[in-house]
Amino acid sequence: MSVKIKVDDTLEMMLIDNHHAETMYQLVKANRQHLREWLPWVDHMRSVEDFRKYINSSKQRYANHTEMGYVILKDQVMIGRLGLYNIDLINKSGSIGYWLSKEWEGQGIITRCCKAVIDEGFSYLQLNRIEIRAATANVKSQAIPERLGFKKEGIIRQGEFVNNGFVDLYVYSLLKKEWQKPA
Repeated sequence: MSVKIKVDDTLEMMLIDNHHAETMYQLVKANRQHLREWLPWVDHMRSVEDFRKYINSSKQRYANHTEMGYVILKDQVMIGRLGLYNIDLINKSGSIGYWLSKEWEGQGIITRCCKAVIDEGFSYLQLNRIEIRAATANVKSQAIPERLGFKKEGIIRQGEFVNNGFVDLYVYSLLKKEWQKPA
């Protein structure tokens, strides 16, 4: 899979690496309240060292062919993360996860980045199924798989522990044969 994916004229995704730790820490710190509403890991990431450890584990999962974790860059500035996680090459499946700095929401950035990662997953990795999970109350996150033609399969009851409580998750999936890259 590509180390760098050009999404469009201003957007690219780069495989996460050690030199991203400080910038990622600052981005999460500036967006902590915004991100913690739906992401269980935010409160545990309190230092640059926490991000270094996370990046090292992400790189190990990359080496094991179970994760492709990218930073999203707009005009060379980091604005979020997107990755293909829980890659299972035997069953030819994976899951997309994402987050974006609050100031960049609502501009179609995650949708465009998802298209690029879906193309990579279906072509390069030869996956058959990609899924996205979103909390049942997180309407913004649900809009992305719906816009991309994913099918809503059902609900994982109390599937994630966020902010000292369990949230239900919708599961969306897209099969390789269903993927028509939107224009």
